[in-house]
Amino acid sequence: MSPSWKTPGCKHWNCWSPCRPSWKHCRDQGRSLMEVLGLPISAYWIEPLLIGVQILLILLAGYVLQRVVGGFLTGLGERYPLPPELLVPVRGGLRWLIMGSAFVFVLGRLGVSATVLWTALSGFVAVAAVAFFAMWSVLSNLLCAILIFTIGPFRIGDMVELVDTLDKPGVKGRVVAINLMFTTLIETPEAGGALVQVPNSQFFQKSVRRWRGSDLFPQMVAAKPADEQD
Repeated sequence: MSPSWKTPGCKHWNCWSPCRPSWKHCRDQGRSLMEVLGLPISAYWIEPLLIGVQILLILLAGYVLQRVVGGFLTGLGERYPLPPELLVPVRGGLRWLIMGSAFVFVLGRLGVSATVLWTALSGFVAVAAVAFFAMWSVLSNLLCAILIFTIGPFRIGDMVELVDTLDKPGVKGRVVAINLMFTTLIETPEAGGALVQVPNSQFFQKSVRRWRGSDLFPQMVAAKPADEQD
């Protein structure tokens, strides 16, 4: 190519050169273009404006994603009998996760070093891992509560029995409440009729016998006249 095609005072053939010209070169070219087109924006403001637009797009994407996730969780709660005390912390955790990710991307566009971000993220993950192992028993019960509500191995009103061994009978009673940590059973009158709180994880570690509440109801109705006769 003839040297006459070069931009005066520049090492590059044009701004689209594969050697990635410097910002100063592109700024000068942009200033010349703005002067030719007669636009009122100075070339010095092009880069800040582009960064501002990118930040706005990142925040908009985070907001839209947050709304989509919230709508999905709402639909999930309407489809399955999930309690509000379960959906509220899950929705809050996902909201903070999305906002934190958007904040990291914004810092990256503002020129924060990727090494600094990676170091901070690694430290956060390490602390979260330690907290995860320290709270494993609590988190396992929480996860099992989610499985109980979604899969439905038993429901409120059913009679369940945890089978330990053949020689040692397990806990047996009617399910009266299910929360994020425990499943509350009321024992049979023969066993004393006490309330027993069983950790949710126990139902996935042992064999469980189940009698549906609808199956027990006809038996109770049939036994009622005999009681009245007594």
